[in-house]
This record gives sequence, structure tokens and C-alpha cells, in this order.
Amino acid sequence: MKKSKIGTTLPMAGLPQASETLGNIGPAPSGLNLANHFLIAMPSMDDPIFGGAVVYICEHNEKGVLGVVINKPTDMTMEVLFDRIDLKVAEGLRAQVVDEPIMFGGPVQDDRGFVLHSPGGRYSSSLNVTEEVAFTTSIDVLEAVASGAGPARMLVSIGYAGWSPGQLEEEISRNGWLTVGADAHVLFDLPIEERYTAAIKLLGIDPMMLATEAGHA
Repeated sequence: MKKSKIGTTLPMAGLPQASETLGNIGPAPSGLNLANHFLIAMPSMDDPIFGGAVVYICEHNEKGVLGVVINKPTDMTMEVLFDRIDLKVAEGLRAQVVDEPIMFGGPVQDDRGFVLHSPGGRYSSSLNVTEEVAFTTSIDVLEAVASGAGPARMLVSIGYAGWSPGQLEEEISRNGWLTVGADAHVLFDLPIEERYTAAIKLLGIDPMMLATEAGHA
């Protein structure tokens, strides 16, 4: 498949913009493809960044893995973000849009915004992960949101989570992560504080039993 080049990226005020490549470059050396999966941190993980995290995987190919943490809100809201990037919000824009918290998506490029959203619209730097989830790095998606014409479902993050080739596979082999096919309802619709438990339940596991087993490991 053709590579898609990043256009105008989502900036943070006063910080430079960068370029990057999206698209299916080639399969990971392991043959594993976790795109459209959740990574769920094991309860025993005490990493200050990823402990308790659920990560949505957008890309997994020969260059590594790119994902977004979906359950760690920052103290920034969409209203603050719109103000920082000087976007005027349309009159009557739903209150829940401007009040929506921005996620801490991960420690990579944490001066930039990234958007997971329902497909639709023509954005200059966007990757359709599935029929229900797209990943966009260009500012035009937020321009559409501010005008009231944006995606129906959306999650905005600052930064993303990245792994070099083979790194995530190694972490999974050491029982650092659980993996399960993603559910767009968990990603977009559930309250943030319910996403970790809901992701575990997709595996058919009682979260309390998992915590007990981890405590006795």
C-alpha cells in the first residue's frame, strides 16, 4: 500500500511542527499485527507512564508500533486546546465537546496532538485503521470540530506511545501486557475511568481475579 505523508500537523503553541509517515509500510518481522487491538497493562506493572494504561494500537509494522493511551486524561480540555491553536469555536457547539479532556497519549512527541475518531471527512494526514476508527495528525480535523462539522466520535491526545521493532513483542513475552481486539464502544463511548476494566472484560477475565493473580506472582 502507498505511504501517506503527514501534512500540517496538530501544533502546540510556540512549538515546531514535524513530519512523519502513516500507512502500512510492511509487516513486523515477528509477523504479529496488533493494529486495532488494545494493550492492557498488567496490574503488576509499576511503570509511572504505562501503569494502569489501556493503549489503542493504530499501526504495527516493520518500523515498530504506534498507539495512543486512551484512559489517562490531562488537565487540558478541548476548549483550552482550541484557544491555544487559535481556533474559533462555532456558536452552539455542544458543551461536552469543549469540556472533553485531552488524553495523555504517550511520551513520544508530547508537544503534538493526535486524534482518534470515527471515519468520515477528508483530512490531509489520516489513516483509516478500521471502518470504525481513524487516526489523524493534521489540524484540519480540529478545524472541522470547531466549526461543528467534525467526526461524530473522537478522542484527542497529546503525544503517543511508540515501540521500536520487536520491543513490544518482547514486553508482551515478559507478561507486561495483555492484548485483545479493540472495541470502538470502549474507545469512544465509555467514561474514562471505566475503560481499563472494560478492556479486561473483553478477554472474558474477571478484573478482580487478574489483580489477585498478579499480586501472588
